[in-house]
Amino acid sequence: MTVLVALLLPLPAYAHAGHHHLESSTFMRWWSWEPFVILPLAITGAVYAAGVLRMKGIRKWQIASFAAGWIALVIALVSPLDALGGILFSAHMAQHEILMIVAAPLLVFGRPLVAFLWALPAAWRVPVGHFFQRDPIKKTWNWITAALVVTILHAIALWVWHIPSWYEATLRNDGIHALQHISFLLTATMFWWSLTHGRYGRLGYGAAVIYVFATAGHSGALGALITFAPHLWYPIYGARTAAWGLNAIEDQQLAGLIMWIPAGVLFTILGIAIFAAWLGEAERRVALGTSDALRKERT
Repeated sequence: MTVLVALLLPLPAYAHAGHHHLESSTFMRWWSWEPFVILPLAITGAVYAAGVLRMKGIRKWQIASFAAGWIALVIALVSPLDALGGILFSAHMAQHEILMIVAAPLLVFGRPLVAFLWALPAAWRVPVGHFFQRDPIKKTWNWITAALVVTILHAIALWVWHIPSWYEATLRNDGIHALQHISFLLTATMFWWSLTHGRYGRLGYGAAVIYVFATAGHSGALGALITFAPHLWYPIYGARTAAWGLNAIEDQQLAGLIMWIPAGVLFTILGIAIFAAWLGEAERRVALGTSDALRKERT
């Protein structure tokens, strides 16, 4: 998992500095080519591709999932959406939702840990695998990726970074802004990994549904609070949106709706998918149990 964390944390530094001075007519030219973002993305894609070419057993849909998640990262961190987030709260919210409920689950569904391990030289794979299976590391990892723990960590990251003083600090300081994006992506990745590949495997899908809808509930509540707030939560956006001839309150309402409605729909879809997987696993185990019982009767 250490490899995953290292490769999935492109530092989005210099993300918003000075972008509120950009002209709207040049929007499609606002692509960011910061090396602290581009290099980790390039390395992640290359390492995953190398691992997939060497290994067997990873399915095409999993490869497609990782590729889609990687593209989502590019859209969130490299495309003009990143620069627009320094001007419009709604664009910044869309960027965050792409990181947390689009890129993160898609990357996790692509089984990156397995692919990254296979990307290593043959002589390194077994030692590296054994190293991460050592009791202290395994126990620590199992604790920190327990479904309840990561759900709480992700909730803390989401709510704390929307405290006005903290949020506005991300728009004034590139380092703090990078930390915000890293915490969103990291906790979201751990959240989805725990629910789909955690210690109980597919048997944990039933409980995972509860955590998905709990997360959808509290994030939707935050979105509703932002939507119906009678005043600006982040006054820093007031001058920036006004310079573009936009209403800051309406922009804030749109941001809240993005967190509340579209994000809620995506959470619901993912929750239903996990529930369906849980039912499928239950049926498979019943069928196996029936087959075993019939075999024993015959013998």
